[in-house]
Amino acid sequence: MKKILAAVAALVVVLAAVLVVRTTVFGPERQAAAAPAPAVAAPDAPGHLAQAIAIRTVSHQDPAEDDGAAFTAFTDWLAATYPAVHGAMTREILGGHTPLYTWTGSDPALRPVLLTAHYDVVPVDPDSVAAGRWTHPPYAGTLADGFVWGRGSLDDKSAVVALMEAAEVLVKEGFKPRRTLMLSFGHDEEVGGTRGAGAVAAALKERGVTAEWSLDEGSFLLSGLIPGIDRPVANINLAEKGYLTVQLVATGAAGHSSMPPRETATGVLARAILRLQDDPFPGGLDGITGAMFDSLAGDLPFVQRLLFANRWLFDPVLDMVLSGANTTNALLRTTVAPTMLRGSPKENVLPATAVATVNLRLHPRDTVDGAVARLRDTIADDRVAVKVATANPASPVSSADTAAFRLLGRAARQVYGDVLVAPGLTIAGTDSQHYATVAANSYRFNPMVVTRKDIAGIHGDDERISVDNLVRATAFYTVLMRQGLAD
Repeated sequence: MKKILAAVAALVVVLAAVLVVRTTVFGPERQAAAAPAPAVAAPDAPGHLAQAIAIRTVSHQDPAEDDGAAFTAFTDWLAATYPAVHGAMTREILGGHTPLYTWTGSDPALRPVLLTAHYDVVPVDPDSVAAGRWTHPPYAGTLADGFVWGRGSLDDKSAVVALMEAAEVLVKEGFKPRRTLMLSFGHDEEVGGTRGAGAVAAALKERGVTAEWSLDEGSFLLSGLIPGIDRPVANINLAEKGYLTVQLVATGAAGHSSMPPRETATGVLARAILRLQDDPFPGGLDGITGAMFDSLAGDLPFVQRLLFANRWLFDPVLDMVLSGANTTNALLRTTVAPTMLRGSPKENVLPATAVATVNLRLHPRDTVDGAVARLRDTIADDRVAVKVATANPASPVSSADTAAFRLLGRAARQVYGDVLVAPGLTIAGTDSQHYATVAANSYRFNPMVVTRKDIAGIHGDDERISVDNLVRATAFYTVLMRQGLAD
């Protein structure tokens, strides 16, 4: 018995040594800050963003509800505010209200770069304004306390303004691009982007234009959002999840509620929803998510680094821990969210059919057909039909091993200093679902530092951006254009 215990103890010591050694050598070296970028003067950027916010370019699900005059006013405002850009570049208006600018480079053999953003915004809940949950009126574009306040300040008029400020600086400096630059500002991203970015992508495809790379929104410099990481993380996303909406239609016997059968259509539907929630899609740290944590490994505390360095042993633990938080769970797997329910039109009538709308965000490992088949298998009830309403697959996964990705990371470190750079996955939808069809690689990153409070303002109350963020974002885009268009 003593020999067995001694052998077990020896194995434990060996295992511990292996775990420690693997942890010590795991992950890249700590990323160092790049040489600081030259200062960029953008004194008018905050005031310009305030003006942009005051133009109510609100997107509605029904385009007939949109105020077309406001969208025209915005594109007219761009022309009046950035005269140097409009003098150096050609401008087209596609899809009704989406401007596409082209700054022709000196070398036609080089594929262009496509930098994008969107200027439409989601509606503001009037009840939240009445309840005083906005520090400043949402469309006033107030400059106060070091911030620009209002709907669109982070999502995504700040990127439009910073891009135009940067381009205006370079044109006035006399910069001449070798590589052609295209700037596209979508007007309907918040409702899918089919009329705006979709029209731009279709036009470029028809002309045979393929961008070397594109950059859109999708993530930020994350501050305090990744447990164990003290430095801001420039999370440059390589792909975005797909968008799949299905309707679960359950059938049953109609009748009077005073004499219900043992199972109603509503009950059948409820059971189906519970089955989906109790059996989530498989997750895992493969692909982009694994690459993200590998990039951050050098800055993780020892215990967390030990877990990631030895995933062959601790994968079940990591999956359980990461699945426990909404944000990291969404990075691991396809998510399933019941969002809408419909049953009887009257409280005392049993419905013949009950319908649930369920929204899935597809991980790149899952296909539309595979996801629908899994839903049917999980529900396992012939009384529930699964009908596809909207189906957009996950985007292709771009490469992190490119000059463009390295340029994006270097520009972030030049402007923000001691930050980490990591690839990632956008869990929501962006206009890149369209632009990616005409780009060899597509990246998703807004060069602004955000905290949990900032993130809460996106599509929520009290949306704002700091003046420092806006100025630095302008510097980032200036560095990006100057270096990315000169090669």
